[in-house]
Amino acid sequence: MDYKDYYKILGVDRKASADDIRTAYRKLAMKLHPDKNPGDKKAEDKFKEINEAYQVLSDDEKRARYDQLGSAYSNFRTSGGRPGDFQWDDWFQQQAGQQRGGYGNANPSSSFGGGGTGNFSDFFRMIFGEAMRSQGYNSPAQGYEQEMEISLQEAYDGTTRQLQTNGRKLQVRIPAGVKTGSKVRVAGAAPDGSDLYLVVNIPEDSRFEMNGNDLTTTSTVDVFTLILGGDADVETPTGKVKLNIPAGTQPEQVFRLAGRGMPQLKSPTSKGDLFVKLKVQIPKYLSTKQRELLEEASRIKF
Repeated sequence: MDYKDYYKILGVDRKASADDIRTAYRKLAMKLHPDKNPGDKKAEDKFKEINEAYQVLSDDEKRARYDQLGSAYSNFRTSGGRPGDFQWDDWFQQQAGQQRGGYGNANPSSSFGGGGTGNFSDFFRMIFGEAMRSQGYNSPAQGYEQEMEISLQEAYDGTTRQLQTNGRKLQVRIPAGVKTGSKVRVAGAAPDGSDLYLVVNIPEDSRFEMNGNDLTTTSTVDVFTLILGGDADVETPTGKVKLNIPAGTQPEQVFRLAGRGMPQLKSPTSKGDLFVKLKVQIPKYLSTKQRELLEEASRIKF
């Protein structure tokens, strides 16, 4: 069995950060996805390969185990060993012994991240799957992952995406309340017929900053409204509302609008809060009358 260099497959350095690995995977996945390469078996195989590499390198515990193997294999090759002569079983038995000795009664499946093996190579199964199950390990099935970008508004309302895979068109419902990193399972939609997981990515929104189920926005008001009081228009995901500004409100003051934030994923009728930060707008030009009144006011002692 040949050693798979997952770092080389994704085109990243061995010291690459999690963000570097994620970025490299996304670029390759967009390029090699079967929907963009219909009938191209080579691209399909490469797509499976980068998915396997990402499943390992994006998981801290799997990556640590893989790096242990990489170090042992590198030392073996440096000492003159030929690729086909590496003793995989010996290495695995050694690692299994260390696992039993080092973790006592810890749950073995959790120690290795619970990665699935049904759609992966013999190399992957040797490290994370079949050989581990023979030692009593149990890993649930896992499918392909594909990034899906939606807007914050779509995350608020819920939305749909149409996928074309394996000659089928699928309408996928994205529930309200998803966040970046949420996974939507689409049964049987992967190229090999296994499950596909759409990983949600919500880019920055020009109107709102999201923090969990809470949102933060800004509203610009003129200095006279802050001094005298009045109403300000505030943008919410469901449209504009009026916010009452008490007289004497200070710049940068934050108001909380309860229940105007993002819906909870499993309870969409429950929503977070919307926090409104006030920005003051100082007029550049004043009429003669305005200037006279302000100058008069400035001479009055508070």
